[in-house]
Amino acid sequence: MVEIDLNAIRQGDRLALTRALTAVENDDPGSRSILKTLFPYAGKAHLVGVTGGTGTGKSTLVNQIAKSLRHNINDEKKPKIAIIAVDPTSPFTGGALLGDRIRMQDLAGDRGIFIRSMASREAIGGLAHKTAAFATILDGAGFDLILIETIGAGQAEVDIARLAHTVIVVEAPGLGDDIQAIKAGILEIADILVVNKADQPGAENTARALQVMLSMAQGDSGFQTAGKHMRKANPVTSKARQDEKPTWEPPVLLTIATEAKGIDELVTKIHRHHTYLKASGFWQAKEADRLQKDLEVLLQDALWHDWQKNLDQKVYENILADVLHRKCTPLDAVEALLKRS
Repeated sequence: MVEIDLNAIRQGDRLALTRALTAVENDDPGSRSILKTLFPYAGKAHLVGVTGGTGTGKSTLVNQIAKSLRHNINDEKKPKIAIIAVDPTSPFTGGALLGDRIRMQDLAGDRGIFIRSMASREAIGGLAHKTAAFATILDGAGFDLILIETIGAGQAEVDIARLAHTVIVVEAPGLGDDIQAIKAGILEIADILVVNKADQPGAENTARALQVMLSMAQGDSGFQTAGKHMRKANPVTSKARQDEKPTWEPPVLLTIATEAKGIDELVTKIHRHHTYLKASGFWQAKEADRLQKDLEVLLQDALWHDWQKNLDQKVYENILADVLHRKCTPLDAVEALLKRS
C-alpha cells in the first residue's frame, strides 16, 4: 500500500494528491481511508460539467474557461481550479489515449490549476466509475471549482447532471445534433447551452433551433428546464422547490473556443448560475440528490459482491445453460438464482 500524506493534500501537495487519486481509481488498500478523511471537507466546490457530442470542441472550451477564470481575476480572488477529463476506453484493448489532457497543455504552467485525465473503463453515462470519488477528493483538497469534461455524449450519457451543480451542453453547427438533443434528454440537463465553432456556417440557425426547443420544453413542463431530470427522479428533493420563486432560463451562447471568443460571457453565466443555485436552495437539493445517488450505487455494488460470494458457481452455470438452450427466460433465471443464493 502506498503511503499518502492526507495533510499534504489539504496543503496543496500535488504529488500527494496525484497518488491519492491513483489509489482510489485502482481500488488500492487504503483508498477508503482517503475518501473518509477528505469527505468532511467536501461539499464546497462548484462542480461544472461540460458535455456534448464528439467534435463539438469540449476540451478546447474547458481549456479557455479555466484560463479565463484564472487570468481575468486579481490574484487575491483567483479560484483554485481542478479539471477531470474523462476519455473513452477502447472496448478491445482497454486502453485510452487521454487526448483531452494533451489539448490542455498550455495550462500546465499555472500552479492554481490541476488536471487529471481518467479512462471511462467501459462505464456508460459519459463518466468513469470513479469520477464522483475524484470530485470528492478534489473538493476536499480545497479546490474552488471543478470542471468535469465527459466523453462524447449520446442518447443515454447524462450522468453528469447527477454529479455537477452546473451543466454546460456544447453543440456545434453542422453535426445534426439538434434533434439528437431532444432524443437524448440532453436538452433537459442543460443549465447553459453553448454553440461552439460559431465561425462555421449554420451557427446562428443552430442557436435559434436550440432556443425554440428550450421555449417548447418550458411551455410543456410548467417550470424551468434546468433541473428537470432531478425533479422527476427525486420527488423528495423536488417537493421542497415547488413554490420556489427564482427561476433559471438556460441561456444559449455562441463561442469560438479556439479564439477565446464568447468565453468571458460564458464564465459570467457560470458565476450567475452558481449565485442562483445558492439563492434558490437548489444547491442543497442537488447535493442531497447526488449523495443519495452515490449511496444507491455503492449499495448496489456491495449487494452484488456479497451475492457473488455466496453463489454456488455450479448452480449458476446450470441455470445459464438453461437460458442458452431456451429452456427458461432470463427473468426466470434471475428469480431462480435469487432463491438459491
